[in-house]
Amino acid sequence: MGKEALTEATNKGTAPKGGKATVEQTYQKLTQHQHILQRPDTYIGSIEKQTAEMFVMDPLTNRMVNKSIQYVPGLYKIFDEIVVNAADNKQRDNNMNELKIEINREKGQLSVYNNGRGVPVVMHKEHKIYVPELIFGHLLAGSNFDDDQKKTTGGRNGYGAKLANIFSSEFIVETADADEGKVFKQVFQENMVKVGKPKITAKATEGWTKITWTPDWPKFGMDGMDDDIIALFTRRAYDMAGCTHQSVKVYLNGKKLPANKFADYVDLYLGPKVGGSPRCSEKVGDRWEVSVAPSDDGFQQVSFVNSIATTKGGTHVSHVADQVVEKVLEFMKKKHKGMEKSLKPAHVKAHMKVCSNQQQHTHTHAFPNPHSLAHSSLKTSLPGLRQLPHREPRLRLPDEGVHDP
Repeated sequence: MGKEALTEATNKGTAPKGGKATVEQTYQKLTQHQHILQRPDTYIGSIEKQTAEMFVMDPLTNRMVNKSIQYVPGLYKIFDEIVVNAADNKQRDNNMNELKIEINREKGQLSVYNNGRGVPVVMHKEHKIYVPELIFGHLLAGSNFDDDQKKTTGGRNGYGAKLANIFSSEFIVETADADEGKVFKQVFQENMVKVGKPKITAKATEGWTKITWTPDWPKFGMDGMDDDIIALFTRRAYDMAGCTHQSVKVYLNGKKLPANKFADYVDLYLGPKVGGSPRCSEKVGDRWEVSVAPSDDGFQQVSFVNSIATTKGGTHVSHVADQVVEKVLEFMKKKHKGMEKSLKPAHVKAHMKVCSNQQQHTHTHAFPNPHSLAHSSLKTSLPGLRQLPHREPRLRLPDEGVHDP
């Protein structure tokens, strides 16, 4: 299945006692499926628990709080693949207006539904299988490989949902193709090894897709969901409510989430606009939303690119923060003569919180990991900041978003 990988043997082909390993024992050729399971960190990140400071939703205050949690990065990654996949469908079908996430702790099961255009329920003439099976059950298959086409979706490399499938004990694909009038259902089990026969019924009148899966918990060193991973999954549901278009209603366990605009989502971090932290916000075009606020806890950022949470920031955050710092310094030095000798950019940035939501063309930008964005040629200049009457800087961003020079 997929491209074969050559890897140095570690668990297999060990040398006989007191003997030297043969070439065949030392070097082995694995299928890509085998390589993913044997070297998961290459594809989904670590499958070991780690402790990190993360923003999560506090159910008592209905606010985001920064706290130390334990989570498995690989588990978070496969959840995110499915959620971002569903959010991406809004880019393909503007009529999509529902995204539903279910977290079932008792069953150890997750599901994500969207009512955008379903996957075509037709036989692929070249590969002789139905298209849903091709894109959810075969590596390096998908619809994001045309690099000449500008897209603002989160997925682009042909792994995506297949990684969630491979690291699940059960993975159920359901989709409705309104054009063909068919509903497709297929069950994968045992890390995508056991492939059930597709069931097709002729009853679709509207498009939708639902993925239901049970992660292979032992592979993540867990026996099921714990409070921390549920808190992280819950935050991602709220992320989707704030980052997707405001016409998309996001539900978590049957409850509609209130933050369906990015400005409302920012309130979860900064408090209400009246009585919470002061801020300046700007929405320019369809691809930039930014809020800047003071911080008493050092520089903080909450950022998204194509619905992906870039928790470690990146050049897209610096692109905004550096220009805010420049304009604040310019203003302060004019107001307080002599301050230019003591006030440095680092002093200003240390008291700033930046929240940004951005849609970016995926064919020109790399996502090396799900936490940060790096792009060395990101040099587009924001055309400056102007002062509002109450002297909070108002941010102006390019109407065309970030682009290569």
